[in-house]
Amino acid sequence: MSLPPLVLKSQADKRLRRGHLWVYSNEVDTGKSPLRDFEPGQQAQLLNHRKQSLGVVTVNPNTLICARLVSRDQRYPLNKSLLVHRLQQAAALRRSCFDKPFYRLVFGDADLLPGLVVDRFGDVLVVQIASAGMERVKDDIVQALQQCFSPSGILLRNDHGARELENLPAYVETLGEVADAVELLENDTRFLAPVRSGQKTGWFYDHRVNRACLQGHAAGKRVLDMFSYVGGWGVQAARAGAGRVVCVDASRQALDWVAENAALNGLQARVETRAGKAVEVMKHMIADGERFDIVVLDPPAFIKRRRDQHAGEAAYRHINDMAMRLLCRDGLLVSASCSMHLPRAALTDIIRGAARHLDRHAQLIYQGGQGLDHPIHPAIAETDYLKAAFARVLAA
Repeated sequence: MSLPPLVLKSQADKRLRRGHLWVYSNEVDTGKSPLRDFEPGQQAQLLNHRKQSLGVVTVNPNTLICARLVSRDQRYPLNKSLLVHRLQQAAALRRSCFDKPFYRLVFGDADLLPGLVVDRFGDVLVVQIASAGMERVKDDIVQALQQCFSPSGILLRNDHGARELENLPAYVETLGEVADAVELLENDTRFLAPVRSGQKTGWFYDHRVNRACLQGHAAGKRVLDMFSYVGGWGVQAARAGAGRVVCVDASRQALDWVAENAALNGLQARVETRAGKAVEVMKHMIADGERFDIVVLDPPAFIKRRRDQHAGEAAYRHINDMAMRLLCRDGLLVSASCSMHLPRAALTDIIRGAARHLDRHAQLIYQGGQGLDHPIHPAIAETDYLKAAFARVLAA
């Protein structure tokens, strides 16, 4: 397979040689390889300014990240063969962590498959493609998944916002049999994930280890699960023996799934739901004098872009302050963030600041992140995004 060259400017290969996978448009020598000559998703041989090969990239000339490295050997372009190899590598890690087929199978860049996410729900795979390069080999992706896992159904949930950055159309496509909701097992708790109508792929596997940690603290406790979605934290807390769980979400549809998931585990008597925006619900609870032994905050990313930093950190401070007001004496705050632009130290400082603002003392008893199944690419800081701080909040 003969690939056209994409040539970098002098010194622009340093970051890539250290392990990074992205090429920015201002790093390309457009005199030697004009970006306008490439079609979105087209593969190219990446060369440094000395014309030495750095590997194979997929190109999108219309985006800031104009190329993504998919192979460091020019003999191995992105095709079914390479996809099968990378999928087998990814699956080996998950199988070493879990004995049942419920996990995120592919984590994009961290699994050396930039622009591809795959969640596994037993015999059903839910796929999200976020780059023009992966979209161009969609058929190869499907064939590789079928060869490696023999799924009964594959759902392509390509209706997410990340595709807009690559100027890709939104669509949903089903191959084989995929129900509106599929069952999964996490930490011995059964769930139905609304894979067709829910957020992202229908489920968030990323906090599995942190939710298991919460279970160790939940027996007999009153638990408030804010931003609950379909009850990942709250239903598992009830499963671990929590006496009362309140799940709060702005989506009534999500709360209907909370009720379904509580019933699926025989926990409907201990799990209740409240619909509304988080801040408004917490305000009413504070005014009504409600108190909980444990409050879980797992909001959506408040800082999606660097320009959101100031407003996002203010939002995290506000909800952590309100959550502490809802804790009873010696209560436990579980404060999570999936914002890659919020450093772990910043979340810790937000918890410290909220405690001091209320004249309380916070003790960090556990700091969680991504589990063993959730790799971090050491050259790409963005792949290390998940944080969960367990803080005991005491009277000063």
